[in-house]
Amino acid sequence: QVQLVESGGGLVQPGGSLRLSCAASGTISSIGETNWYRQIPGKPREQREWIARLSSAYYPTYADSVKGRFAISRDNVKNMMFLQMNNLKPGDTAIYYCNAYIVDHDSNRKYYWGEGIPVTVSS
Repeated sequence: QVQLVESGGGLVQPGGSLRLSCAASGTISSIGETNWYRQIPGKPREQREWIARLSSAYYPTYADSVKGRFAISRDNVKNMMFLQMNNLKPGDTAIYYCNAYIVDHDSNRKYYWGEGIPVTVSS
């Protein structure tokens, strides 16, 4: 079984920084594309916003709302994914989710989601 677990969220003042981590564990053969999404509390899952992607070729792309402030990265040795968030704004307040395309030891392949971690930007 494959599991993604986020960490590093919390309360930060406007203009501050946070680094989110996402640990992948289980019967993993390989990890391809990785993504970060966010969802405003109380809003439905259909309104979950994609914010960053690292392609299987390690090419990053970002939503306009975070471009220039957020950076996505990964550590393939440790099966970790990261989202560095700088110059945070109150509008960045949300629950953040990692998402990854994973092939397991039985050659099953699909996108997995973490449980989400809250980030609150407030003075």
